[in-house]
Amino acid sequence: MRWMRAAGRGLLVVMVVLTGYAASGVTPAGRVPDGGRGPMTLATAGDLTGYLGRVLDGWNRARPNERVTLVELPDSADETRSQMITDLRSGAGRFDVLNIDVAWTSEFAAAGWIAPVDRERFPLRSFLSPVVDTATYDGRLYAVPYVTNAGMLFYRKDVLDRAGERPPRTWAELERQARTLAPAHGLDGYAGQFLPYEGLTVNAAEAVYSAGGSILGDEGERVTVDSAAARAGIGFLARGVRDGWIPREALAYTEEESRQAFQEGRLLFLRNWPYAWAGASGTGSRVAGRFGAVPLPGPHGPGTSVLGGSNLAVSSHARHPESARDLIAYLTSERVQRRVLTEGALPPVRAALYGDPALVRRFPYLPALRSSVLAAAPRPKSPHYEQVTLAVQAVVHDAMAQRQAPEAAVGRLAGELAAIARRR
Repeated sequence: MRWMRAAGRGLLVVMVVLTGYAASGVTPAGRVPDGGRGPMTLATAGDLTGYLGRVLDGWNRARPNERVTLVELPDSADETRSQMITDLRSGAGRFDVLNIDVAWTSEFAAAGWIAPVDRERFPLRSFLSPVVDTATYDGRLYAVPYVTNAGMLFYRKDVLDRAGERPPRTWAELERQARTLAPAHGLDGYAGQFLPYEGLTVNAAEAVYSAGGSILGDEGERVTVDSAAARAGIGFLARGVRDGWIPREALAYTEEESRQAFQEGRLLFLRNWPYAWAGASGTGSRVAGRFGAVPLPGPHGPGTSVLGGSNLAVSSHARHPESARDLIAYLTSERVQRRVLTEGALPPVRAALYGDPALVRRFPYLPALRSSVLAAAPRPKSPHYEQVTLAVQAVVHDAMAQRQAPEAAVGRLAGELAAIARRR
């Protein structure tokens, strides 16, 4: 899934790995644990900017006895998750502390693969408040937010300015401008990430949430998707394809295809993660200096984005849990979080950075991104998240491809999710 590849740009899944033993004192290989501190291995999937090695150099100079070795895993989210789960299930102990995608926290916690962490050890009050919820399961904190993200609406400022229009705040405004202004300027209207993969789950959840609905409740035990709000949200996306202001080719878009379409000057509006700003502003972009970004619209005003990003969690098999927790504290410190943004091109979790004048000058989208994150919500929480997201993708893609009416699609999705919930 390419949303992993876009993580330096959007949903990076970085995995912190500590070769080691079970915290209980029994190791997979039958060895005796050697205490709470010692060397570690930090594995990352898709560190596209190479910033993490430089960040770890500072740790290694200060703590040579707790040296971190950087290991890169495959870029694919599916492959990374598969390697993590295989290791955790087998008890092999390679992966001891993991920075998991925010959508995986419930699954990993419910399976007993990651250990709860002490809220008091980390400055959670300094983080953007919604990100902390992505790290909890069943009322306990199982991880520490490391990178956040929220969807934004990129728009062609030059086109709207010539028409005397402002960026849309509602679905009706977006639909009208996409239907009328876009073709008048030889553009397609609107696109997001509509290939049946994780990106479509995100786009569908944002539509449902923006309409006031939800998909699951009670940590996945209760199915809530069969609602007027869900029908309105899925109907909005399906109507866009039916009426032509969402181009049919967008049904095959991931983050990268959609970013490229906007950057090449083919779209009036694009839903994407903030990473798209750098490419659209760069050399060779046909829209450099001619676009802006605002929070996503909703039915009656600003909508609700899905929270992206990743969380650092300590494996239940950590040989050096004290070093692991200290490393997490280091990576989530304000100094390192600043580098996460400036060198890694990733949205930080520290709230103060979004109001830093120097950073706002360099990254003009930060105020809008802060608003988007504060209004955002996590993807559906479930210990069976893999099955949940596959069901959402398949059903919503059928509705957008006009193979099933939105009303029937929502009913079908409710039935499939109920069957998944019964597997607890």
